[in-house]
Amino acid sequence: MFADVKTIIFDLDGTLYVSDALAKEIKASSCRYIASIKGVDEAAARLLIEGAQKRLSATSGQETPLTVACTDLGGDLRRLHSHFAAEIRPEPYLPRDETLISFLARLAEGYDLYIYTNNNRFLSDRIMGSLGITEFFRGVFTVEDYWRPKPDMPVLERIFSRIEKSPSECLFVGDRYDIDLRLPEAVGSPVFLVKDMHELYLLLQDIVTGKE
Repeated sequence: MFADVKTIIFDLDGTLYVSDALAKEIKASSCRYIASIKGVDEAAARLLIEGAQKRLSATSGQETPLTVACTDLGGDLRRLHSHFAAEIRPEPYLPRDETLISFLARLAEGYDLYIYTNNNRFLSDRIMGSLGITEFFRGVFTVEDYWRPKPDMPVLERIFSRIEKSPSECLFVGDRYDIDLRLPEAVGSPVFLVKDMHELYLLLQDIVTGKE
């Protein structure tokens, strides 16, 4: 699986950390944003978002990201992320992760590591700083690079071009197959679906062991 891999591209939220409390904060912030533009209360906004996700997923046959549902309801992607950056403080929910730090330090000795996330730069930087993992990544691709959230083939192609790697040389790791992994796999990248932190650590251990 890893014979040709030179680069590992991680999703961030739900992949390199799991925090139900932070996920709830992000969902609540999105509800407040939609409530403000629709002139409804937060409970009604939550129902609108959930309804949009179900409708869009039924149409596409794939999972729908939160931000896509918000823009479908008339939200502006840039303003939504400005709203997130102003409201959300991830540090109380994310202690430094010494196990993750140890694995990434060893991985970075043999692979180029990148982040590709639908989050914005401000929150991504704070999340990575809180976890203690910033130094291990050669680059971070956020929604702000192109303002086109995953999954998006033109953005994926631009990432391959910018890091100067072929799809077969890049392992993608994420917690949502439709959003993080389906497109990379379709163009020839190996992928790994992470269901929890235990699975992530097992994967990282396998990669480290196979490289030694």
